[in-house]
Amino acid sequence: MAEAVRRAAVVTHGKPETIGDAVDRLEQAARAAGVELVDPDAAEPDLAVVLGGDGTMLRALHAHLGTHVPVFGVNFGRVGFLTSVESDALEDGVTRVFAGDYRVVELCTLTIDLNGEIQPAINDAVATSSRLGRMVQLGWEIGGEDLGTQPCDGMICSTPSGSTAYNLSNGGPVLMWGIEAMAITFVAPHSLHARPLVVPRGLTLRITNRTADVPVTVLADGHAIGELEPDDHIEVGIGDQRSRLALLPEVTFFARYHDVFP
Repeated sequence: MAEAVRRAAVVTHGKPETIGDAVDRLEQAARAAGVELVDPDAAEPDLAVVLGGDGTMLRALHAHLGTHVPVFGVNFGRVGFLTSVESDALEDGVTRVFAGDYRVVELCTLTIDLNGEIQPAINDAVATSSRLGRMVQLGWEIGGEDLGTQPCDGMICSTPSGSTAYNLSNGGPVLMWGIEAMAITFVAPHSLHARPLVVPRGLTLRITNRTADVPVTVLADGHAIGELEPDDHIEVGIGDQRSRLALLPEVTFFARYHDVFP
């Protein structure tokens, strides 16, 4: 077991109509366990408790990236793959976690190098056409080896935690938590032979916009961070930072995979 929690940050997705009385329920469980609840930006909590879905989980994991703070999720969202318990089990789940009855899974992240600026991503990096309905030509290299140019709508580079998101929707491979690798998947490739790849730590993917008249938007975890003009490129690889996901002991990758994607 982990150490008992004495100070926990609370992160919600800010929709009171969705979470209802969840904060009140959490406060009652915290008082009973002798746990102090603090704001999301408070210094050095023992744990972050998320009341929301995967988007809120990503926000909390980003906020605590590079720290020792694990993030525990109670699902008030649509999918909640990264959460540990459903909303109706809030009290039982957080009481157990506050007592130290949880484990931490460390998840690898990505680094995106865009014009010398480094941006982390927990789920995925995406290069996609900036013009709705317009295909782009993306050149790609892995580890310095040129793999050609692919006409497509975009390219997804995902971590194991992100492999069950946009990557999965595009037919990409699912990677189990704990694997130090990234999945590379094209979006709507105009080809009979473009297939996803799984690339280990240490190899960098370079994506170059080879389209003469269409810019490419770069997204990190769904948020635009820049554009690639013709011949501009980004580089994506496995980063040194790890996000820390807190789970109840019985919650495994395969349990979540089975429950969320029956």
